[in-house]
Amino acid sequence: MHSHHRIDWEDLRFVLAVAEANSLAAAARALGVNHTTVLRRVGSFEQKLGVRLFDRLPSGYMLTAGGEELLAVARQMAETVTELERRLTGQDLRLEGSLRITTTDTLMASILPSILADFRQRHPGVLLEVSTSNALANLSHRDADVAIRPAVDSPDALVGRRIAKVAFAVYAAPSYLDVRELTADTLDIAREHWIGLGDALASTSVARWMRATLVAPAVLRCDSLVTAREAAKAGIGLAALPCYLGDTTPGLIRIGAPVADMTRELWLLTHEDLRRTARVSAFTEFVGQALAKHRPLLEGNKPST
Repeated sequence: MHSHHRIDWEDLRFVLAVAEANSLAAAARALGVNHTTVLRRVGSFEQKLGVRLFDRLPSGYMLTAGGEELLAVARQMAETVTELERRLTGQDLRLEGSLRITTTDTLMASILPSILADFRQRHPGVLLEVSTSNALANLSHRDADVAIRPAVDSPDALVGRRIAKVAFAVYAAPSYLDVRELTADTLDIAREHWIGLGDALASTSVARWMRATLVAPAVLRCDSLVTAREAAKAGIGLAALPCYLGDTTPGLIRIGAPVADMTRELWLLTHEDLRRTARVSAFTEFVGQALAKHRPLLEGNKPST
C-alpha cells in the first residue's frame, strides 16, 4: 500500500458494502445506487491504492488477502465512526455516576425539585446528591460539583452563569394582620413583630437589611429562611423572604414591593476543571435553561396569589 494515497472514506463505504454482500447488485441495493456506480467506485479505489481487493469470480466478488486486511481495519473504522456519530447526536450519551449539588433550602422548598425531576427523567443514570447547608460548599475541594445559590458575585476559580436577580420582600400571614386590625398598607414594618435570623445567616443581605431597618428585637429567631416562612405562616410575625419562596407559599401575603437592599443574584456555579465532564455540563445547561424560565418569579414580578 502506498502511504501517500489518502483513503477516501466514501469509497471505503462502497468496498465494505460489496464485501458484505459478495455481489455488486446486492451492494448497490444496500447503498441505494445503481451497480455501475459501485463498479466505478470500487475500481477507482483499487487503482488509487494499487491493490486488488476483490477477485471477480462467477460466484461473485471475493476478497483477496489484501482486501481482507483492509476490510478488518475498515470495519473497525466504520464502527468507530458510527459510535462517534451516535454519541454526538446524544442518543447514546448515557450519563452516569453521581452529581453533587449544593443549593439553598429555599430553592429546594420552591422551584428546584420539579427541575431536578425533569432532569432525572432525561438522565436516569445520574444520581443527584443534594446538600442544602447554608455554608457555601467548597467547590474547589470538590465538596460539590455544582452550586445553585444566591450570591453577590461569582467566587474565583469557579465558572458560572448569572441566572437572574433574586428579589426579597416582606411577608405576613393574613391572621397576623387580622389580629392587629392592620392591612398591608397601614402597618409600620419597622415596628412590627419579626421573625429574626440566627448567626448562621448573619452575613446575608436579609439579615443586614433587618439589622439596619428594624426597631424592636425579634420575637423568634431561626437559622433557616424555610423555618422563617413556617413561623410567618403561623402568624408569629413578619418575615423577609426571597419572592420565589414567599410568592409561592399559600397562606402568606406580600407586604409592599421587593426591597432593593436585599436583592441578590442567583448563580449556577461549577469548578473550572469540572465543567467539561459530560454530566456536569449536561446538568448546568439543563438547569440553567429551566431556571431562566422562572425569571419573573425570581425577580419578584410575579404578583402574589
